[in-house]
Amino acid sequence: MPSFDTVCEPNLVEVKNAVENAAKEIGTRFDFKGTGAAIELKDKEITLTGDADFQLVQIDDILRAKLTKRSVDVRFLDVGDVQKIGGDKVKQVIKVREGIASEDAKKIQRLIKDSKIKVQASIQGESVRVTGAKRDDLQAAMAMIKKDMAEIPLSFNNFRD
Repeated sequence: MPSFDTVCEPNLVEVKNAVENAAKEIGTRFDFKGTGAAIELKDKEITLTGDADFQLVQIDDILRAKLTKRSVDVRFLDVGDVQKIGGDKVKQVIKVREGIASEDAKKIQRLIKDSKIKVQASIQGESVRVTGAKRDDLQAAMAMIKKDMAEIPLSFNNFRD
């Protein structure tokens, strides 16, 4: 029976490369000389540190540009709040989203059920498996999921015939 998996998986190697390139640019840019501006990646968490809020915005812009250049969707980023740390320094933690949250998986399942396309959806961990009798139905389901769940960077893999 034909099937595919709907997943939310960033290319972590490209994310790491983008963070390293952003750190290199921050080190060489004139407006960051002599400041505490920095960016680092640890376990799917990107930490931005700077002397003021506007520096965090600039670092975020650099990071997004580097991610876009490396074909990583910026919708994978969950931006946290700006926190004050010792003195006049501020930091911001950005989590790299991986896996489909359970409420989003239920939304996808409900969307497929309500669409009247002859396919079934089942939640399997952090992915949603869609099965159907015809390949055309599966492709229609893919197009519908992509269109209606635009806020999540979904991809489809494990396509079986």
